[in-house]
Amino acid sequence: MRLDGEQESRNVEDRRGMGMPGRRAGRLGLGTIVLALAVGWIFGIDPGTVINVATGLQAGSSQPAPTPTSPANDETTRMVSKVLGSTERIWHAQFTQAGRQYLEPTLVLFTDATPTACGTGQSAAGPFYCPLDRKVYIDLSFFEDMKRQFQISGDFAQAYVIAHEVGHHVQNLLGLSDRVQKAQHQASSQAQANALSVRLELQADCLAGVWAAQANDSRQILEAGDVEAALHAASAIGDDRLQQRSQGHIVPDAFTHGNSAQRVRWFKRGLESGDLQQCNTFQAASL
Repeated sequence: MRLDGEQESRNVEDRRGMGMPGRRAGRLGLGTIVLALAVGWIFGIDPGTVINVATGLQAGSSQPAPTPTSPANDETTRMVSKVLGSTERIWHAQFTQAGRQYLEPTLVLFTDATPTACGTGQSAAGPFYCPLDRKVYIDLSFFEDMKRQFQISGDFAQAYVIAHEVGHHVQNLLGLSDRVQKAQHQASSQAQANALSVRLELQADCLAGVWAAQANDSRQILEAGDVEAALHAASAIGDDRLQQRSQGHIVPDAFTHGNSAQRVRWFKRGLESGDLQQCNTFQAASL
């Protein structure tokens, strides 16, 4: 992936090495994470909730937030900062065309654990977006786990991860996240609530594809093998693959992110169309 022409975002907080005050934190590998969260998938519980409940028992009820510092000047940090800068450029343009204002999210780099407006953020949960503080959180060791556990490597596969979380920020700004949350609370079953989560996640995949298409049209960021690497990433982290890996069988009603084929399909839909309007998973008869 070529990012030479992209400006680094100013919206990056580096909390790495700061940890959580008053507690000892240990990072879990991605393989351990999959096993630990199996109970969440089996019973249809949001994996983020599982992590927060487990770690919340260890953390104090009121912990001061660490003071953010300037991002370290290393290769991976520069890459994610440029990816974030690229998403800012693309989504500003998309929102302006729609007569709306794009509010930039903040990307927080952390190690092991960090306080967020959504509770204690854990590296064990993987990258995530908190709508309450409009921040994307990531422990960059996740990329090493991707490579080691799933043989996923390459800048564009990593950029897909960032762009997916920024996609959740776009959904938040458009009011989609709130509507889905309300619908989930009114759902008649956990399976129905999970199905809404799947549509939200697949839409974020599609939005990541839209970003990639628009960024490539304007700056030619894609190189040979980039798309294949991102599709491999989307496929490897499908609910069916993760469930099979963690528990030896698949429970479709417990899916919260979509299966591998669905994640690939919706990312490709955004990538091939470059059109935000093509990402309406909630109106799609088939995912």
